[in-house]
Amino acid sequence: MFYASVVLLVGVILLSFFGGVVYCVDPSHLDKNSILLAPSYTHLFGTDRLGRDLLARLIEGGEVSLIIGFISALLSTFIGLLYGVSAALLRGGFDKIFIVIVDLFLTFPTLFLLLTLVSYVNASVWVLILIISITGWMGTARLIRSESFAIASKPFIRILHIAHVHPLKIIFKYYAPLLAPIVLVSFTFAVGGAILAESGLSFLGLGITAPAMSWGSILSTGKEVIDIAWWVSFFPGLMIFIVTFSLMNISNTLQARLNQKEIR
Repeated sequence: MFYASVVLLVGVILLSFFGGVVYCVDPSHLDKNSILLAPSYTHLFGTDRLGRDLLARLIEGGEVSLIIGFISALLSTFIGLLYGVSAALLRGGFDKIFIVIVDLFLTFPTLFLLLTLVSYVNASVWVLILIISITGWMGTARLIRSESFAIASKPFIRILHIAHVHPLKIIFKYYAPLLAPIVLVSFTFAVGGAILAESGLSFLGLGITAPAMSWGSILSTGKEVIDIAWWVSFFPGLMIFIVTFSLMNISNTLQARLNQKEIR
């Protein structure tokens, strides 16, 4: 299942970023004679209510969704790593502030926090990346903090502190390699969560807006014609499902292997 998930994920990524080279169809082209056509040899995934080719739109929208997912996951994981390790290193007052801030963020449901932030700004790719990153680092930070406290108690780390080695050197040279497996698992979970967050916001009309497109915004356009044109909603939903399902399988496998190593 792990390798199948990797193949599916890589396939969707290649389709989104390089599919336009092979499938040379304008995703914004309006054709009044091709409105809501079912999947066929002419239009592999059918067309939407404006006659636009759905596969071409999924390719372009997939690029946007994946960019938002991966970059926001990278930022949130980095924030969580830096903040979590710093809490374990500095301890004392900084760790208390860390706990208060994390608990404060976790008090509000993530979806409502996203909706609140998006309602005050005009959504764009980079704005969504920033907002999703700000609201998605807490889980990683708590996990990293817990593991960092265990690492900080090791004798060689104590020797480094006694030798007055610079904290940044300790973090990147000694903590980072030991935390890498956990960070990788957290990152894969964060990518799936970020893609779902973007899709949910776009579905509600608060995310990517025309003429830009994402899987969530394409899915949103299909809800009004789902009774007569199932494919408009089905295929973007399928893409979201494939990516998130693959990432969850990959994360679970990595976590299981990590746990086996710790038992040994």
